[in-house]
Amino acid sequence: MSRLAPNAVWTLVFILGCSSSRLLAPGTRAPTFEALDQDAHRHRLGDDRGHPVVLYFYPRDGTPGCTREACSFRDVWNRFLDIGARVLGVSTDDVASHASFAREHHIPFPLLADPDGTIVRAYGVGRILGMASRVTYLIDGEGIVRRVFPDVDPGVHATELLEAIHALVP
Repeated sequence: MSRLAPNAVWTLVFILGCSSSRLLAPGTRAPTFEALDQDAHRHRLGDDRGHPVVLYFYPRDGTPGCTREACSFRDVWNRFLDIGARVLGVSTDDVASHASFAREHHIPFPLLADPDGTIVRAYGVGRILGMASRVTYLIDGEGIVRRVFPDVDPGVHATELLEAIHALVP
């Protein structure tokens, strides 16, 4: 068997799980939600009115791509604060998993626990083996989805979002 065969299978699984046909379209009102973060603090999307919100979905705490993505947001965190943007990470992991991951990597923003997939479903994010696909929504201060990023490079995505927010906020 070729060494490429397992990669080809995972690529097919990823593509099938990330169908963008279910994702919310730009111009759509972002669904409200309530969830606990890594510190067991309750977050509601409406609490961030007046601020752009980066709502990023990721598969699993501690995996290489998810760690790279969270750390890239962490590394430019002050730039998000400077423009008044909020960052919320969401995965189907539980609060304890998020707490360990955030502590280990010094993550300064909320990681929301969605173990039953309620938020994932509301935003039309695909799932593979129970894990959320990697998708990001940029939501304006009025709660309207302005951009959807269905396939991101975890290492540079934070910088890409800063540029998108600057284009959104005059």
